[in-house]
Amino acid sequence: MNAWLAAALMALLFQGNDIETRVIEYLKDNVQPGRQVVVSELANEVFKTPEERAILSSLYNKFFKIPLFLVQYMSSTEKIPTLQEIAEQFNFRVDGEADVILRIMEADPRIPRFFERNSSTGEITSINVEMIRTHPLFGREIERTIAGWEGKAIPQFSIEQYDGTTVTSQHMTGKPHLVYIWFTNCPPCVRTSPLLVELHTKYADKGFEIVAANADRVLELPYDNLVRADYVEKLGIEFTTAHLSQDMQKAYGGVSVFPTMFFVDRNGVVVKHFVNFQGKETLEDAVQTAMQK
Repeated sequence: MNAWLAAALMALLFQGNDIETRVIEYLKDNVQPGRQVVVSELANEVFKTPEERAILSSLYNKFFKIPLFLVQYMSSTEKIPTLQEIAEQFNFRVDGEADVILRIMEADPRIPRFFERNSSTGEITSINVEMIRTHPLFGREIERTIAGWEGKAIPQFSIEQYDGTTVTSQHMTGKPHLVYIWFTNCPPCVRTSPLLVELHTKYADKGFEIVAANADRVLELPYDNLVRADYVEKLGIEFTTAHLSQDMQKAYGGVSVFPTMFFVDRNGVVVKHFVNFQGKETLEDAVQTAMQK
């Protein structure tokens, strides 16, 4: 990430939602059906400060990830995500932000019309998974993202822990474990993490381990290690915490739904694969399955 963009994103952390709100409100007023939104034009003609351009850059990156998220979510849960769930996954903080991004998508000729929405509420009512799977822009990524994981060997990884040391998949050899991919303040992750703390407390002495790979850096979220360390302390997390790398994200199917969880047996084979929040009973059953194999 460029130095100016990193500085701008950090500045946003202290300036609240004012800049993002200004950008989103402009888009709400100016997005027109059938007219593609050109980010370079907005950056040159409308939003000229580094902070505003940082917001545009972030929105642009998320724009192309939304189709992957929608298809992965539906393929994994057999449900259609709500606007609120889309907002939570992409850290949209302004009221109506998810709706306006979908409006931009509907107006963009590069994006196939693979979803339909309720004209009154804006909620998505249907998703054509096959259309996006066969599209040249998204097809290959979709196949990697929604590929069936259960019964397959877990991909290798080497990532930096919060304390600066390295943890690798080799450290998990012969151990039943969970690879938990999440990001800070992700609402489904906030609900999931305390359950994992409980399960780790219960099963750690029986050999079960957890590697929690935080996606803040990959997603370019403005959180630092102090915020993450405070979160670990408040929850009483004692399992391994590390930073998700782009290589690991790619190896694990281009994870785009958070949290994503891979439960792995002693032989390094995925026995359960979940996306989004899961209840304690489901998670504990997955732990036991991983330990029994």
